[in-house]
Amino acid sequence: MHAEAKDSRRKWKWGLLALILISQFYVIQEMLAVFVLFTLCFVMLALVVMSLYMFQNCWELVVARLTDIWQPVMNMASVSRENQGPT
Repeated sequence: MHAEAKDSRRKWKWGLLALILISQFYVIQEMLAVFVLFTLCFVMLALVVMSLYMFQNCWELVVARLTDIWQPVMNMASVSRENQGPT
């Protein structure tokens, strides 16, 4: 049982060593750099789109509230019977 655990740890150590060795290759480093740049560009684009969406929603809310405020008040004075017309 103890030998199996030792073999398992040895496999993980060799795998980690192989991963470090592979990551030292130029192609892998370039691919990782491109992936990081792509991720950053995607995040920046998503932030721009979200901010424009929020700006548009806020602008709609502002316009809706301003139109409610600036609506003319209706004259609620009672109309006399002689001005109502035929009934």
